[in-house]
Amino acid sequence: MTLEVLVTYLAVIFLSGMIAMLIRMPPLIGFLAAGFILNMVGIPEIGALGLLADIGVALMLFAIGLRLDLRTLIGKEVWLSAGLHMVLTVLVGGAFLSVLAWIGVLQSESPGVLAVLALVLSFSSTIVVIKILQDRGDEQSLYGRISIGVLIMQDIAAVAVISVSRGVAPSPWSLGLVVIVPLVAWVARDWHRLGHGEMGALFGLSMALIPGYALFEWLGLSGNLGALIMGIALAPTVGSDQLSHTLFTVKELLLVGFFVSIGFRGLPTLENIEIGLLLMVLLPIEAALYWAILWAIGLRNRTSVLSSLLLANFSEFALIVVAMGVQAGWLAQYWLMSMVIAVAGSFVLASIVNPRNVSVVSMFAMKLPARPPHKLHPEDRPVEIGAANAIVLGVGRVGRACYLQLRDAHGYNVIGVEHDPHRVANLTKDGLNVVEGDATDSDFWERVVRNELVRIIVLAMPAQHANIDALAELRRTGYRSGTVAAVAAYREDVEELRSLGLDVVVHMYVGAGEALADRSVHVGREEPQE
Repeated sequence: MTLEVLVTYLAVIFLSGMIAMLIRMPPLIGFLAAGFILNMVGIPEIGALGLLADIGVALMLFAIGLRLDLRTLIGKEVWLSAGLHMVLTVLVGGAFLSVLAWIGVLQSESPGVLAVLALVLSFSSTIVVIKILQDRGDEQSLYGRISIGVLIMQDIAAVAVISVSRGVAPSPWSLGLVVIVPLVAWVARDWHRLGHGEMGALFGLSMALIPGYALFEWLGLSGNLGALIMGIALAPTVGSDQLSHTLFTVKELLLVGFFVSIGFRGLPTLENIEIGLLLMVLLPIEAALYWAILWAIGLRNRTSVLSSLLLANFSEFALIVVAMGVQAGWLAQYWLMSMVIAVAGSFVLASIVNPRNVSVVSMFAMKLPARPPHKLHPEDRPVEIGAANAIVLGVGRVGRACYLQLRDAHGYNVIGVEHDPHRVANLTKDGLNVVEGDATDSDFWERVVRNELVRIIVLAMPAQHANIDALAELRRTGYRSGTVAAVAAYREDVEELRSLGLDVVVHMYVGAGEALADRSVHVGREEPQE
């Protein structure tokens, strides 16, 4: 690889991402386009591009595992929706593909081949779903946990499909992972002593790629599944959240390689484009099936709609299985590029129907038939805030300090709202009045404003867009009786919040500096004079 090629790559990828942002589209659409542009103009593919993409995906799954609770998979909203959706999609998708073959759009295939294709088309993209959740900061929300749980179930099914497609079963030694994974996690339990600098980052990279990705691949399993499981194994250790944040930037940059690499799969013909677009007709059907299943289980419309839109896309596993089928001879060559178009198109569509601001989706969900609260899923029922006169939204480090100051120094009856159930449990154990809820949920705000005692609402969520979404929902309900304050990590975020008319906006680090100075002066005055 020459310097000129590297510069060309960076220029095309950066400009494509910028153009996507200028037209108010997610950068990943620009990255997808960059891959096809580079391929069309004859720029050679960087040899390490595929490797970097694989590492990025593995790190992403490892980071998600670090924040995942296995209890998520036990709920019927996960295993039942994932299993039932796969069965229904195989039936509907198989019938749809049969019709396309009957009218001559596709070549005739056996029912077994059509069933395999329908099955892989039922899988959702782990990369796209997690990327959207992380951009929103909603990995720990109810709909986020359900979506991640469904993805894990699909990944397990995908491992089985890939093993069958390869014609090689996983190694019998893979059963030893039941012992090896917990043993590795036990040995590494004190990894936090390495700190959060370069050694901490290297530890995370090593754990994701060696006992995670490489070991699982060597045993005939999915390396990506291995990275996820290794992350889950380390989740209970001290500092796992911080490790996930440490790997965030590295993972984001490497994932660019994944989206760009899709464009180097080949250049599509008109036939490929036609078939790829026809396959995308299945996406709204799959979304409707997800919504119907989740709604029938007892989840609210908002949770069901957000989950169904998030999962309505095709998986990168489809490309892997189709490539294997073409190589083995049980699929025609045209299927590979047609599937590339379908998968890439589903990524674009997913980025459009899943904006960072979920207010529009929430308003749409409110128009759907509702059900009485007592018939809802226990985790999706209304949240009562009692007689609180101050609300802190987002009870992390900043939110907790604000909660304690309002309660202890100013005498307010405070309630905290946090969408991470584990944090809610820990804070409640510490004596704080915290409930699980989503501040960007319009239904939540409808309940809050009925309490006319509320005088202070603090937006202390870590994601700027989440604070803005919550403010939009609050304003939509007509709340005007108290003070709305917010904290922001960056100066440009402070200016944006001020422009929205908040009563109080504090820069996180400036506020910390002022508090440190005030306490230093206060302590100095209390020292005895000699």
